[in-house]
Amino acid sequence: MPQIKDIVRVLEQYAPLAYQESYDNAGLQTGDVNDEVTGVLLSLDCTEAVIKEAIEKGCNMVVAHHPVIFKGVKSLTGKSYVERTIIKAIQNNIAIYASHTNLDSVHNGVNAKIAEKIGLKNVKVLSKKSHTLMQLAFFVPVADTEKVLEAVHEAGAGQIGEYSDCSFQVQGTGRFTPSENADPTIGERGKPEQVQENRIEMVFPAFKQHIIMDALLKAHPYEEVAHFLTVLENPNQEVGIGMIGELENELTEEAFLAYLKQKMNLQGLRYTTIGNKKVKKVAVCGGAGSFLIKDAIRSGADAFVTGDVKYHEFFDAEGKLMIADIGHYESEVYTKEIFYGTISKNFPNFAVYLSEINTNPIRYTY
Repeated sequence: MPQIKDIVRVLEQYAPLAYQESYDNAGLQTGDVNDEVTGVLLSLDCTEAVIKEAIEKGCNMVVAHHPVIFKGVKSLTGKSYVERTIIKAIQNNIAIYASHTNLDSVHNGVNAKIAEKIGLKNVKVLSKKSHTLMQLAFFVPVADTEKVLEAVHEAGAGQIGEYSDCSFQVQGTGRFTPSENADPTIGERGKPEQVQENRIEMVFPAFKQHIIMDALLKAHPYEEVAHFLTVLENPNQEVGIGMIGELENELTEEAFLAYLKQKMNLQGLRYTTIGNKKVKKVAVCGGAGSFLIKDAIRSGADAFVTGDVKYHEFFDAEGKLMIADIGHYESEVYTKEIFYGTISKNFPNFAVYLSEINTNPIRYTY
């Protein structure tokens, strides 16, 4: 039976905490990482009703998209739903884990799920993050190159999109003189030495720096390893907010809205018009995505699907694209499917449940 830390490890391999926004509070919120997991309940939100459901289903772990502990909690007296949820979880030894803006940011996360639901093709990240990649350059004797490369690739370096084990190398001559206190692998103390070496360069996610450097230093034959680390300005093609893709066939405005309601199981939605233009290229952002309206316009999108758009923000469309506000809950409820696929793939024959609770606090009337 897996422990809580095993479930956490799998979830964070999928959506690393390093990609959460600075204001966020993703990660394990209650629970002992060494406890065995009897079952996992998956939900968009973690509420008192969800904790009750977890108890009834024999689950001692809840995985949610939205953190229940988001702002500072200064007391636990039960005066708010947040405090009551935390108290109920602790009293019943239930761990709560949240994967929030980190799941928004990965290329196979929240927005990829929306794109999948509405059948978008040729999907790409809409607003890519910078400063999430680093470049490593190091020097290694020719004879030891493959062994060292294998170690750093295994640690996570050299993955670019759908290509793994990526590196560049060029051969040259390394020169050095070991001191009297050195313990050289090649050469002798006090004597100049020359060695045929490869200069290796590769890119890696910045949050893996320590893991990759440990792998390099352990695999490298030298006592002192010459290397350079550089933070890259390059936008990360696989990390960012929102996604954009294309429908199989272009649709009229009315047909697209009907299609969207059917695919996303909507009771209703709010939208702007774009006149007589057809909808083919569609941008999406789960949750509150109005901050990406200008990015969607720049990308050439005909429509932007998101939630929580304010009145004045609808004007920002300026007739250049349709804004379709489908609701916060409606745009992110399918995160449960992402969690289910990730956990079930790694722990088959293990109790994982989709919550049956509709946690949407908004109701509609017509």
